[in-house]
Amino acid sequence: YVLDEQVGFLMRVAMQRHTAIFMSRMVEQLTQTQFAALAKLHEVGACSQNHLGRLIYLDAATIKGVVDRLAARGFVTALSDPKDRRRRAVALTEQGRAVTEEATKVAAEITAATLTTLTLEEQRTVARLLKKLG
Repeated sequence: YVLDEQVGFLMRVAMQRHTAIFMSRMVEQLTQTQFAALAKLHEVGACSQNHLGRLIYLDAATIKGVVDRLAARGFVTALSDPKDRRRRAVALTEQGRAVTEEATKVAAEITAATLTTLTLEEQRTVARLLKKLG
């Protein structure tokens, strides 16, 4: 067993590198999870908090904390559904939309920096294989 050859270890090392790049460049000090929530809301529009969590692979407790922090910063609104008080509808605010559009441009640069050591074909292969693993 050679640790440096194990896929889980290698993915963690790659993720640590990506996270360092992300955190050093992302606008508004957004975390990766916060950015994912904003980007998905920008993509799909308003949706329930629970559905948003499922779309970005977060459990109910985690997405609640993410939404609460984004709401406190004025990036999203989270309103109770008048038909079901247990549900919360989450939507981008105007400020959230502007931040998301800026952050999305930076995210493309972050992806390019993360993959800079790979050829274009290798970059496509990595993305395809990661999707297959997920």
